[in-house]
Amino acid sequence: MRHEFTLPTPAVPIQGSDTSYPVRRIYCVGRNYAAHAREMGFDPSREPPFFFCKPADAIVNVAPGTTADVDYPPMTSEYHHEIELVVAIGRAGSGISVADAPAHVFGYAVGLDMTRRDLQLALRDKGRPWELGKAFDHSAPMGPLYRASEVGHVDRGALWVQVDGQDRQRTDLSKLIWSVPEIVANLSTYFELRPGDLIFTGTPEGVGPVLRGQTMTGGIDRLGELSVRVR
Repeated sequence: MRHEFTLPTPAVPIQGSDTSYPVRRIYCVGRNYAAHAREMGFDPSREPPFFFCKPADAIVNVAPGTTADVDYPPMTSEYHHEIELVVAIGRAGSGISVADAPAHVFGYAVGLDMTRRDLQLALRDKGRPWELGKAFDHSAPMGPLYRASEVGHVDRGALWVQVDGQDRQRTDLSKLIWSVPEIVANLSTYFELRPGDLIFTGTPEGVGPVLRGQTMTGGIDRLGELSVRVR
């Protein structure tokens, strides 16, 4: 018996447009702010960029001015927020130079790399992959994409997240250890980047737990805010 399946393609809305950006892959950069690397017990001066992935359908779209609901995930008691700048690739390439990298960027968004921290750390300590701690359902809430042609290339500006109105994470994008062009160039040595690829660029210090019933509100200058409530 022959079975045919048609699955929906995850997509992210494009701000100011009726079109969406279909998502192919989600790459994430680990420990890309010095203070966060230190709070996780690492020396940022010795840490080259490294990457992990989330499935495309981990995306939760958060429309401006609304609050999206996500369920508290199973098998964890340490559900943590990580606010991040998200980069969307608009032009394919591999072995991309740092100088050419901005031309491959379509746009930017605000994102949350939600993490089952207890599982992540247990797996890390055993030298095992992080998927159970990072790649679970609904682990990548994000706002709409803003075209680089309209907002420019986002290399500085405030990035923050609050939980129930209290500051948790707040920094400036200029404090990224590896800049967006450097991230794109480095990642493109391992994979051919293509339109549909998203890159979560790392989180600053202040990561911490969020509980059932709490609401996270985060934003980035020029890219708006997102609001997510935990059920």
